[in-house]
Amino acid sequence: MSAVEHGFKAEVQQLLDLMIHSVYSDREVFLRELVSNAADALDKARFLALTRSDLAPAANDPQGVRITPIGALRQITIEDDGIGMTMQEVIDNLGTIARSGTKEFVNQLKQAGQAGAPKMIGQFGVGFYSAFIVAEEVEVITRSALPGEKGVRWKSTGNGNFTVEEADKEHRGTRIILKLRDEAKEYADPIMLKEIVKKHSNYMPWPIFVEAEQANAAKALWAEQPSKVTDEEANGFYRNLTGDWREPALRIHTTVDSPIQWSALLFVPENRPYDLFNPRAERGPRLYARRVLIAEHANELLPDWLRFVQGVVDSEDIPLNVSREMVQKTAVVRKLKDAITKRVLKDLGKFADAPVDPEKSAAKTWASVWSEFGVLLKEGYSTSHEHRELLLPLLRFHTRNHGDEVVSLATYKKEMPEGQDTIWYIAAESKDAALLSPHLEAFKKRGWDVLICHEPVDEWLMNSLETFEETPVKSATRGELPADPAEEADKAKLDGLVPWLETMFAGAVKQVRASGRLTDSAAVLVDDDTGISSNMERILRAANQPMPGGKRILELNPGHPLIKNLVALHDAGKNADVEPIARLLLDDAQLLEGAIKDPAGVGKRLQDLLVRASASALRETPAT
Repeated sequence: MSAVEHGFKAEVQQLLDLMIHSVYSDREVFLRELVSNAADALDKARFLALTRSDLAPAANDPQGVRITPIGALRQITIEDDGIGMTMQEVIDNLGTIARSGTKEFVNQLKQAGQAGAPKMIGQFGVGFYSAFIVAEEVEVITRSALPGEKGVRWKSTGNGNFTVEEADKEHRGTRIILKLRDEAKEYADPIMLKEIVKKHSNYMPWPIFVEAEQANAAKALWAEQPSKVTDEEANGFYRNLTGDWREPALRIHTTVDSPIQWSALLFVPENRPYDLFNPRAERGPRLYARRVLIAEHANELLPDWLRFVQGVVDSEDIPLNVSREMVQKTAVVRKLKDAITKRVLKDLGKFADAPVDPEKSAAKTWASVWSEFGVLLKEGYSTSHEHRELLLPLLRFHTRNHGDEVVSLATYKKEMPEGQDTIWYIAAESKDAALLSPHLEAFKKRGWDVLICHEPVDEWLMNSLETFEETPVKSATRGELPADPAEEADKAKLDGLVPWLETMFAGAVKQVRASGRLTDSAAVLVDDDTGISSNMERILRAANQPMPGGKRILELNPGHPLIKNLVALHDAGKNADVEPIARLLLDDAQLLEGAIKDPAGVGKRLQDLLVRASASALRETPAT
């Protein structure tokens, strides 16, 4: 039979023109596509052989993909022993884009231009045509595994036509011969071909040979039963994957058959990656579809607050012909994200609840993992409503009573003494600043513990965490703390001073009142029950988001000697003496809060008071 010439369908010619006449930044995708097609053909042959003995390969038939470059000829041959094609299948499959949506694909390709085109190679069943990115001529010699079929040769330069004729081919399978363009001749280098195979197809279940040497030597550990993967194997895989010389703190290995079929081998590092908080850093685990690499960083598979989790995800439900360059936001990917996120959080929960093994490294404890990545999990609780139930048991806090140890909310509640009905926290710039805050004085006296929140995300976290197991969660710096009954009499003594101070401080504070939270300090500024907190204001100012400051409530300690003196002076009508001291008292409270807004005024008031104090001292000094 002589060669018969056929014309490409119009949409195929448009596609080929774009591929041939454009320069692509990632031309190596052609090899990934052709190798994946070869593996598909091998899979199909194996599947059909299960029900048809006449399609079983001969015992001595090679099973795999063979890549043979000939540099002198600018030529690459890619051959498999799969199902092959009949002549009609060749005409149908290689003369048109044999899937729906062809016009949509071509339109997208045009709109994307040179930068976006490689990201769509592989969609809509057009993987074969990627050969024309590097080849000026493509020849396909194939023979169907079906009995009685003959070999077929397909050839094209991509110029609008292709020829089909019978060909001599002894064994079933497909051989693709690429005559490379001059500007793509480097792809005839066997070293480069091996590197491309290792990058994209390293875990294919079929052997891939380059010049008779197997190039995909890695074992797909994630596809193994978790119980059969040793720590040594998993740790070695982690090191090769991440370049981290340390062992991971936690391994998460799972295989799931329904409703979506997927497997994953994920790791939590011992330490933060150096670029963890770099917004431009690439995120996400590697994504494979049937062991073919789809995305080096599939950031759609995990929420951003789990970006420290590294590893591999493989799914049978992501078709190979759907965007191998970029994971599309399909329903399958959304379901995968939800399933993987829940599995990671459940395994983190088991890890957090497990008793500490003294024989293991301190880096492999939940306290250590929390110190590295807890800030991201707090972010997750603040922003991800659907995962709060799984995130809540993971939360850990420093407290006033536990030193350097971090505790869970369950532990805090269990240790609450009789009479305490609220979980208290304090948010401050640092742990030390929180511990030195006068807001904690009454809590120390009563023996109540307080959660220490010293990271910016804590403000959003605690606003989201209104209760824990029906116990309210409140700020120690907000609202009014009931005074000890024994101190109620002292509070009454401020009834005359407080209204006078409120008039004097009008515009500076919202209210002046007796305090139930102070035992040692004379005064403190307190956040109102509603509105933005002083710590949140500090965070927003640091982020260059200035905003009008909210008015605070000035609380006075009725048992403090200075306050008692001010009461006595006021009752004696010596308000001229009370005013400068009271203003410095407010300055002192603002200083403790880290919010002095008029440092020059504070300095002048302090100097004036020192002048008066020194003059008084001189008057009391006996003459010499």
